[in-house]
Amino acid sequence: MSYSSASATPTHDLRHERWGAPGSHDAKRLLLLGSGELGREVALEAMRLGIEVIAVDAYEKAPAMQFAQRCYVTNMLDGKALEDLVEQVQPDLIVPEVEAIATNTLIELEKAGWRVIPTALATNLTMDREGIRRLAAVDLNLKTSPYRFASTVEEYREAVEAIGLPCVVKPVMSSSGKGQSTVRTPEQIDIAWNYAWEAGRGQEARVIVEGFVDFETEITLLTVRSISGTHFCPPIGHIQQDGDYRESWQPCALRSETLQACQEMAAKVTEALGGWGLFGVELFIAGSADGEQTVYFSEVSPRPHDTGMVTMVSQNQSEFALHVRAILGLPIGEIELTRPGASAVILAPEATDMPHFSGMAEALSVPTSQLRLFSKPRAYKNRRMGVALALGDTTDEARDRAKSCASKIQIT
Repeated sequence: MSYSSASATPTHDLRHERWGAPGSHDAKRLLLLGSGELGREVALEAMRLGIEVIAVDAYEKAPAMQFAQRCYVTNMLDGKALEDLVEQVQPDLIVPEVEAIATNTLIELEKAGWRVIPTALATNLTMDREGIRRLAAVDLNLKTSPYRFASTVEEYREAVEAIGLPCVVKPVMSSSGKGQSTVRTPEQIDIAWNYAWEAGRGQEARVIVEGFVDFETEITLLTVRSISGTHFCPPIGHIQQDGDYRESWQPCALRSETLQACQEMAAKVTEALGGWGLFGVELFIAGSADGEQTVYFSEVSPRPHDTGMVTMVSQNQSEFALHVRAILGLPIGEIELTRPGASAVILAPEATDMPHFSGMAEALSVPTSQLRLFSKPRAYKNRRMGVALALGDTTDEARDRAKSCASKIQIT
């Protein structure tokens, strides 16, 4: 399904531009802010279209740095360092691929004429759970779980009492589930506060307390805003643990009316954020005794989503290819599900500076399986070091194969 919107067109339109080879004076330069596994795939897709990629991260030899034309190590939360880097590189596109960025600096850079993907406002709002929740619930009137924000332990305890147990506690600024926990008993209340507070980012740390949604399904609806309007990928089901994804599958079966409600909600929130690119819109699907389903907005990322790694095998165009096409002002074309697919993460069991992998032959003996090992130079407990992908005649078969493939990889 496509949803056309006149407001989809950004100020910069690259359709009629041409670019030279990487390294030339008229090369099209993409500054990738975040060079992990998702950034690596964005870089590969950009390079396939002749774009010069400059990879940036907080540590050396991050996955995308290992083949980008240029790379820099810097603290992206340091606004002055980020501004200096942009002035040095002179990029055509600034593409944030992580949340740990000085977003206020991105806003100033955009005001000065630099192009931030999808927009600096979108990056700023979505890094801040308070900002995106108020946009969704107050400005757009989308259905969300009940919520309250707290800056002190006293406000936090009042929020928990008002929301009730069970509830979910998160820092307003964090990534990959850091600081997130579900509070089910009174004994867990203070533990959750300390965990969220320590993991939060920013000088004014705050937490959000959310009412627990008893959902049937949690999905990611990959939504692409482009020159040709808004497009949707088939919905992706996923399982999270401690706020971080463990497996995903596509398609996730939904009723036609539920899917339409999901697409309408995703279109509203991404249109409000603006710009071109791929957005990962997370939604809860809750059921009722009479069989009706209700869609709740959860979160949105203005970039490829970790659960969307399944699209590297399940779609004719991966989420990364779609993101690059959209930000370059290129037509999206058809988005087709080629076959039911699934992904399962490969986690490090412990910390080590020199991770070694084994079991690849056994893993790839699983029918239709594929591996993506991320080549991260350092592991720590439960760090995502790779992902197993697989296809099947059904999503259940694909999930079984992906989990079997992942289980055979050993990290020492």
